[in-house]
Amino acid sequence: MGIQKRLVGSYFVVICLTVLILEIILNVSVRYYYFHNIGETLMNQAELSASFFQQYFGDQDLEEQSDRLLKGFASHSDAQVQIINVEGRLLQDSNGLQGDLTMTEYIDVQAAIKGQPGSWKGADPNTEEAIYAVSYPLQANGNIVGGVRFITSLTETIHTVKQITVLLIGVGIIVIGIVTLLGLLLSWTITRSIKDLKQAADQMTEGDFSIRVHKRYQDELGSLADTLNMMASRISKSEQLKNDFIASVSHELRTPLTSIKGWAITLKASEVSNQPLFYDGLDIIESESDRLTHMVDELLDFSKLDNGRIAVHFTSVDLTELLQHIGRQLTPRATRQGISLNVKIEEHLPVIQADENRVKQVMINLIDNSLKFTGSSGRIFITAHTVPGKVVISVEDTGSGIAETDLENVRQKFYKGDQQASGSGLGLSISEQIIKLHHGELRISSTLGKGTIVQFDLPIE
Repeated sequence: MGIQKRLVGSYFVVICLTVLILEIILNVSVRYYYFHNIGETLMNQAELSASFFQQYFGDQDLEEQSDRLLKGFASHSDAQVQIINVEGRLLQDSNGLQGDLTMTEYIDVQAAIKGQPGSWKGADPNTEEAIYAVSYPLQANGNIVGGVRFITSLTETIHTVKQITVLLIGVGIIVIGIVTLLGLLLSWTITRSIKDLKQAADQMTEGDFSIRVHKRYQDELGSLADTLNMMASRISKSEQLKNDFIASVSHELRTPLTSIKGWAITLKASEVSNQPLFYDGLDIIESESDRLTHMVDELLDFSKLDNGRIAVHFTSVDLTELLQHIGRQLTPRATRQGISLNVKIEEHLPVIQADENRVKQVMINLIDNSLKFTGSSGRIFITAHTVPGKVVISVEDTGSGIAETDLENVRQKFYKGDQQASGSGLGLSISEQIIKLHHGELRISSTLGKGTIVQFDLPIE
């Protein structure tokens, strides 16, 4: 069963039960209100009549005065009035019923001749009409001498109650209809958004991440649509980056392999006596092999990081010695490129707990990037200083810088701002993950044409 059917069904059941309960309460209340008011009115009239009798006719014979009493009682009421003696025999009736009838079969009369007010609802034995009767005892000198009985027809009252009942039922049906329509409308607005989400999700499972969900309302489903659209956009971008990465890596791998194969053929065809050519070829083969090894290492590191399988081994690391060693290692390359590489380290840097090989990997990657994008006569500065609780290490260059549009993306995997640059585009992404494993943070700031500053911090324990 679909969501719309379940929603409408639930609304319908709840509203039907609610309307049914309200209908029962209202109908019972209306019926009670009308019948109770009739009973109270008749009882008040009977009580006043009994009080009048006790005050003015208490010392006279009831049977002799019954005709006068009947006229007096009936003149102030629209109800049928009866005078009954203590034996339950009918003495007078305002509707002209003959006397000598026994009334003890009625429970209200039985109560009255016993000294208690009584009431009774039922059908008139002669007309079969629904009636309401109230009897009240008549007392004289402290003794029960009879009773006065007021009777009224319930036909009009029952008709009125039925009309109100029909009206309430009609209102209830209208309410159920309106709520059902509103439930259909509400469920339609919900299921329409869900159908949009499902259709978009189905297309995404087929690999079409260009689809976008139409956001219909500013609600939770609208937020879900935004999230799905954002996810599709990011996946599309990642797919594009992956494709660019595959193309780039294919090119990067082909270049050293072509060089290695070409020199291997050259050396094979050349004479061994040509020593300069031989050694140049071996140097190039070695250099290109190192390039291939570095790219394979980056891919392996990325695979481990992406699957959460990379581990860092914390040991005591002397940052001063490590940074100076890295500076000495990369100075010859910087010199060949005509770049000044300077290491400026604060005195007495603390010994920290870190994975020395991984920190070195990050530093070499950052400096390598600076060397790639800094022209001759440029400068690179490696600095380190302490702030409360951590050591901040910076690599600053005066290179080409990074465009503002690329700055937010350079740390994404596979991203290469300059598509002509060599490399896999994984270096910064791997470096950032390594720094996070050290509970630090990597930050990048750059100005196009002026240079780039990359900073990361390592906690001091």
